[in-house]
Amino acid sequence: MERTVSPVARLSGTISVPPDKSISHRAAILNAVADGSAAVENFLLSADCLATLECLRALGVVWSRRETAEGRNDLTIEGRGFDGLRESADVLDARNSGTTMRLLAGLLAGRPFLSLLTGDESLRSRPMERIVAPLREMGAQVWGRGGDTLAPLAIRGGHLRGIHHVSPVASAQVKSALLLAGLQAEGDTVIEEPARSRDHTERMLRAMGARLEEADGALRLMPTPNSLKPLSLRIPGDMSAAAFWLVAGALHPDAEIALSGVGLNPTRTGLLDVLREMGASVTVDNVRTQGGEPVGNLVVRSSRLSGTTVEGPLAVRLIDEVPALALAAALAKGRTVIRDVAELRVKESDRISTTVQELRRLGARIQVDGDAVVIEGTDALKGAACDSHGDHRLAMTLAVAGTVAEGSTAIDGADASDVSYPGFWRHLEELGAGVGLS
Repeated sequence: MERTVSPVARLSGTISVPPDKSISHRAAILNAVADGSAAVENFLLSADCLATLECLRALGVVWSRRETAEGRNDLTIEGRGFDGLRESADVLDARNSGTTMRLLAGLLAGRPFLSLLTGDESLRSRPMERIVAPLREMGAQVWGRGGDTLAPLAIRGGHLRGIHHVSPVASAQVKSALLLAGLQAEGDTVIEEPARSRDHTERMLRAMGARLEEADGALRLMPTPNSLKPLSLRIPGDMSAAAFWLVAGALHPDAEIALSGVGLNPTRTGLLDVLREMGASVTVDNVRTQGGEPVGNLVVRSSRLSGTTVEGPLAVRLIDEVPALALAAALAKGRTVIRDVAELRVKESDRISTTVQELRRLGARIQVDGDAVVIEGTDALKGAACDSHGDHRLAMTLAVAGTVAEGSTAIDGADASDVSYPGFWRHLEELGAGVGLS
């Protein structure tokens, strides 16, 4: 589906961004193997999270959904414990969700039955050897296409042993898969990463009674004598979704956008920190804790941005927000350099190449220079025909670009946004943007 976005004189309003996708996945999976019932409020009912829920149902997990009067989706999940899972009668379809496939692979590596995991064409092209190799080392039997590097994956789980794994990439999905396997293993499971990835799984596991320690850059999971306790929680707003409104508010010449109940986990606030460093006017208030996660309200106003350099651990903290950051840099004064984001080449699309390609259509001065993305700020962008390449984050980045570009911006595949933000286009219109359908 194609949508068009036209610039408007003012962007303003208050948005409740959708629930955090990463936390929603983990709340469903971890509570499924806990001992007892959990109430999960404000669950994200997106395509990715529905894939997780349907896979869990196929494994024998009972869950129910209730839509509240406010439009919130609340779940009740009946935890079965690890031993209560059953072999699925059919292939488990992760659709487009790498989180679903990788985390369930870790979970199923310890189960004494056969599981088949597949996904859509995009997911079947994404690298899986990063979980296959360590899960095999732990004792699971795992096979896949392409020399066991690609999905579909076949897993025959069983008796696992803890390992010391030094990951070549900072990946919360890899880390979480190994933690789920480690919960079922004999001995300690130790994970080292080149930089700290998001820590939602660790926070949730601690709250559920798991024994984890962090020292000298390594995360150690020790055998837990008791079953995981169910964890009832309210899912905070997704910082990755808030990112688009932070950039829209900072770039638009007349904007004030308030964002309520956004998750402020420090492993996820890299874009917020960078935008502030670039000169964005963003205030944070009413900071509180929900389900072990810091949450607060944000207000972003029109700003004059300057270029910056992003690399190392900071790049890991904003890996999903690079397209939005690249758009902000395209209209900032001076040069912005973004390094250490090679992981984006194996997302829903080659997110580096597609971001560069589509922002260039709008007049951005952006290029890849070795392992870096280099953006020279310009005074204005011009509307053009663009393509999301089936990537939800690129679709929303291009929509935000349309609010500040001269003329109309047409986005083919615009509804890819539904993967993580089903209400994105409605919220864009509520802020005052002109949106058309064709």
